Formats: sequence, C-alpha cells, structure tokens
Amino acid sequence: MSESKVMYQTTAINTGGRDGESHLPDKSFSVRVSTPKAMGGPGQGSNPEQLFALGYSACFNSALEHMMKEENVTGKSQVTLTVELLSDPTDNGFKLAAKIEVAVEGKNTEETQKLADKAHAFCPYSKATKGNIDATVTAVEYQADK
Repeated sequence: MSESKVMYQTTAINTGGRDGESHLPDKSFSVRVSTPKAMGGPGQGSNPEQLFALGYSACFNSALEHMMKEENVTGKSQVTLTVELLSDPTDNGFKLAAKIEVAVEGKNTEETQKLADKAHAFCPYSKATKGNIDATVTAVEYQADK
C-alpha cells in the first residue's frame, strides 16, 4: 500500500471560540465568529457551522464537476449544503448532520443522483465525515436563479 503524500495544507487560528475571531496566519482571510441567536448568542458574525457548510459545498461541487468531466456531462452544477447542529444524547453535547442537495443543469434527478453518489464517494469532506455525521445526498432540479 502506498503512502499518502501531502498535496496541500493550511492553518487557521481562532481566539475567543464561538464568540471570537478566526483568521489565516497571513491575514488574507479573517472572520468574526459568533454564536447564533437561535442558540442564545448575539448572532453578530459567522458561526463554525456556516463556515463548514461553505467549505463542504465547494469541495463537494468540485468532486461533482470532476465526475461530470469523467462522464462527459456538460452543464452547470449546484450544491446546496445544509449543516445542522444537533443535540447528542450520548454525551449531552452536540453533533453535526449534513443535507446535500445536488443539481445539474439539463439532467433529470435520476442522472444527477448517480453523479452525486459518485461525488460523495470521491469528495474529501465526505470521506472525512463518513460514519461521523449523518449525511444525505439528494438530487434536485436545477434552478438557474439560485
């Protein structure tokens, strides 16, 4: 079995936890983080779940576009990824769930579902979270105005 090699790495720094600030070491990106109002916080910034959804949706859509290219499928793709923060009765803490909606312009939901399932097996975020968070992948109709 061959060793994996590092293709890319990045680092982020946080101060203040859910009510603080996160940034990249070179300061090219920083974000104020805040506990959502729905959880009793001020809701005056982004939260870790939103940031996770942004990253996961971009990564998943890249995996989808890779599968589309392999199968000679053309058209625009959309991934709408919803992250849920759930209570976890096993330790009275929290856990995550993800709902992944996938659309490909000009393709029906059956064709899109096949591509979405392949993308889910290929996506690094999906691989990293497999067995750790509940994730559903559902094909939906493409909407140009999304």
